[in-house]
Amino acid sequence: MDLQGLLEKTLAGLGYELVELERSTKGGLLRVFIDKSGGINVDDCALVSNHLGRWLAVENVGYERLEVSSPGLDRPLRTAKDFARFSGQKARLKLRVPLAGQRNFVGVLRDTEAGKVGLEVDGQLLSLDLGNVDKARLVPVL
Repeated sequence: MDLQGLLEKTLAGLGYELVELERSTKGGLLRVFIDKSGGINVDDCALVSNHLGRWLAVENVGYERLEVSSPGLDRPLRTAKDFARFSGQKARLKLRVPLAGQRNFVGVLRDTEAGKVGLEVDGQLLSLDLGNVDKARLVPVL
């Protein structure tokens, strides 16, 4: 069963986006991070938690504890859509394969197209392959 794919469809029907899914086999924890335009509040988490609790029982998905949360200020970026949505914001990226001997970059996200993301680092625009991005997160603005 493709739990991630099923959750994406179910949450989309409720108006939410699945940002990340964590599943701990040791403790039976199922952690779901959600987002929507305008952000997430505690009522959103409660609504989704109640819905998923019933949905997971119907789908016979085993878990001991369900946690539903917002992705936080340092939201992970996974898809081209994420990078485009947060264009103009500061992000921290870690590459799988180094670029000019460097794997870690912090800069401002720019245009995303054709499988590449633009990242402005110290006034220089880098074009990075999305397939080479291992991890990416927004840098919180406090």
